[in-house]
Amino acid sequence: RGVKVAVLGAAGGIGQPLSLLVKLNPKVTELSLFDIVNTPGVAADISHVNTPAKVTGFKGSENLGAAVKDANVIIIPAGVPRKPGMTRDDLFNTNAGIVKSLAETVSRYAPNAHVLIISNPVNSTVPIFAEVQKKLGVFNPNRLFGVTTLDVVRASTFVSEIKGTNPEDTRVTVVGGHSGVTILPLLSQTGFQFSQEEIEKLTHRIQFGGDEVVKAKDGTGSATLSMAQAGARFAFQLIEALDGKKGIIEPTFVYSDIAKADGVEFFSTNVELGTEGVSKIHPIGILSAYEQKLYEAAIPELKANIKKGVDF
Repeated sequence: RGVKVAVLGAAGGIGQPLSLLVKLNPKVTELSLFDIVNTPGVAADISHVNTPAKVTGFKGSENLGAAVKDANVIIIPAGVPRKPGMTRDDLFNTNAGIVKSLAETVSRYAPNAHVLIISNPVNSTVPIFAEVQKKLGVFNPNRLFGVTTLDVVRASTFVSEIKGTNPEDTRVTVVGGHSGVTILPLLSQTGFQFSQEEIEKLTHRIQFGGDEVVKAKDGTGSATLSMAQAGARFAFQLIEALDGKKGIIEPTFVYSDIAKADGVEFFSTNVELGTEGVSKIHPIGILSAYEQKLYEAAIPELKANIKKGVDF
């Protein structure tokens, strides 16, 4: 069975390395690259890589429908990157409009696709996408995902640096949202022992790892390469699950009951993926007293971010 993947924003800083990684996946038979500029060049370049996926480039919003038609998986890194001094909220005004118009076309031409949202601020762009789909009568909560994988990727790397473990085997559950204080690393559930000082430093670094990169890039952008790897990792896990592989669990920001009692409709926890997308949403599990405080700090912020998306 073939898999068609569409990348929307394929010529951007995340889009190019992400598209290259997707081309390397042998399960992908069609790769559709869409952007408002430069897509034919990116598509021509990637098409020379000797893997089965057939690559097509689409340029300009009038070709978006053709790009997404019949796609099984749509990955959306479109939008502007974060510059020094900008919060993910400053991005909102530009990226919210972009995501909304993509959602309208995707809902029309690919209503059954699994949609992976990378465009920041994810806490708001996922609810925007959902609202558009609801209005058009095609919202399926099992097929819409905010990609929070980079938080887990960073957590694995940072914890393994302290503990001297192999980062590929170091699992850290990260729940909540995908910005600053809404990111909740559950270090108490890793099986490792940390001092309180280590916990506080690690938590802060995982929450604000993006700022580290923005600062180091010194005005030229934000995390693109690690984000592309994280986005590809989630997409590949989903493709495996859609193909019937069992037991695949990845954290992702989805429509969820987990924090409904606190008035939050979208929340990231470990999610078991299946042939229809979301198969089972796992609970948060037992929190330490420190993590409970983090949760309480995250909720009002998440609520505000989600409301902002819904109101848009």
